[in-house]
Amino acid sequence: MTEDKDNMNHSSPSAILLNIGHAMDHWILVVFAYSWGVIAGVWGVEWTELTPFNYGALFMFGAGSIVSGRLGDHWGRWIMMVIFFAGMGVSALVIALCTNKWQIGAALTLMGAFASIYHPVGIPMLVQKAKNPGFTIGVNGLAGNMGIAIAAGLSVYIAQRFGWQTAFIIPGVICLVCAVAFVVLVPREEEAPAKRKAKMLDLPPSVMARVFAIMTFTAVTGSIIFNFTTNGNGELLSIRAKSLAQDPTMLAVMMFVISALASLAQLVVGKLIDRYPLKNIYLPIVLLQVPLFLIASQAEGWALFATAVGFMLLVFGAIPFTDAMIVRYIDDRMRSRVTGVRLAIGFGVSSFVVALIGPAVKDAGFPVLLTVLAGVAFCGFLALSLLPSEQAVHAATAPKPAE
Repeated sequence: MTEDKDNMNHSSPSAILLNIGHAMDHWILVVFAYSWGVIAGVWGVEWTELTPFNYGALFMFGAGSIVSGRLGDHWGRWIMMVIFFAGMGVSALVIALCTNKWQIGAALTLMGAFASIYHPVGIPMLVQKAKNPGFTIGVNGLAGNMGIAIAAGLSVYIAQRFGWQTAFIIPGVICLVCAVAFVVLVPREEEAPAKRKAKMLDLPPSVMARVFAIMTFTAVTGSIIFNFTTNGNGELLSIRAKSLAQDPTMLAVMMFVISALASLAQLVVGKLIDRYPLKNIYLPIVLLQVPLFLIASQAEGWALFATAVGFMLLVFGAIPFTDAMIVRYIDDRMRSRVTGVRLAIGFGVSSFVVALIGPAVKDAGFPVLLTVLAGVAFCGFLALSLLPSEQAVHAATAPKPAE
């Protein structure tokens, strides 16, 4: 199978392994957060003493994207994905060997550095020759969500039943197997992306700066909304839909329904991205979040549950757009670098804002939080309205004439 065909087929070894890589990236990255209660019990400490030792992993996951993106374009994405799988596997096994919080903090930081490789390298590699990049990004986003879901569903159970080390060993071994499979099954690039001839003319510097600023700003606003909703929906329902969610089983079912439906939205949006101009789809998805957050701020019971399903469909539906913007506006030879810088800025700023807003809204309650999220979504809409239309930059992104 040639590399061209391999990258165009969703069932090809490279596509399957790259999607598995997204799932593994998010799976291993959150195992510690789901298992620290068990680890704290084994080590005889409070679980709150362990939470700061995860900061190194989160910092490297964001900051490391700049280096990973640059290496992906200059060294090649194939070799970086091999390093990703092998590094994630080895670091997960090293974490399993740790016996105190300082060791696990260092090992988690190492893992975060390897985890930073996937998004700026794996996603550009996946879409570089895809016939339908929008749907490809949607499938990849679904794979990442599945990784989080697997971690949430299995980490605590495995840690309690077989020991917390096993919760890291299992995904670590899977990553090492994937590293071997990637070397054997995925064709290596003939040359690094940065050395290839451009397929698109570079945008004028002013337009490039404008596009990059908009995609970074919307990534920040989207990340703030995503973090607040995914982390807060359980407590929101337990407080504002108490009559429905007082049974833990019922609450789990409600959360599963919301997450499952919202995750599938990425596939639908991916299909739309391949058929219509990006701006025409993205703007209404972001704008519709505003009234739904405002409604949710006052709703209770089943009305709140229905509204939560609605705004989470839109929140997850917006996820593919940042990567789709890079595909539409940035030539492949520099996509890893642009993605890396965008991720580092977006992740850093959104993490700071989430940490800043959280304590402020805790006392005020969910009505204030949801109203703030409506404002954040509207700011994202205003930024997106300034995105150049694809028609306006068509001449700049047209293929170069043959020499």
